[in-house]
Amino acid sequence: MSSRTKARKRAVDALYAAELRDGMATDLLEATKNQVADRQNQDEIFEFALELVSGVLSNQIEIDEILANVAQNWTLDRMPALDRAILRMAIFEIVYGNNTPAEVAISEAVELATELSTEDSPAFINGVLATVAATRKPI
Repeated sequence: MSSRTKARKRAVDALYAAELRDGMATDLLEATKNQVADRQNQDEIFEFALELVSGVLSNQIEIDEILANVAQNWTLDRMPALDRAILRMAIFEIVYGNNTPAEVAISEAVELATELSTEDSPAFINGVLATVAATRKPI
């Protein structure tokens, strides 16, 4: 598993946990970083994870507007919290990220949904993100 894949999982974990606990995702990410400080290659993983989390938090209003407009017949509140976290992160990468091709962001998001969420989530996430990628130009 690449360090960027691990970073995306850490970012989703922090975004999801922050929503459930009504906390700050960056604080949760920092706490996790401290817990695994004795492991190798954590700086690179957490640097990218922090970039993703910070990007989502800084642009969450617009990201949620994009998500609400693209996810037909699904309100944000109706989506599973984990799927929202995955979608927010991937939309950030597609729209704001200049180093990640949309296809990679979509593939990574679908893989996270396959591993962590419901059996219907990968197809839903793939469809939403494919629409975002087709209709949005990176900023």
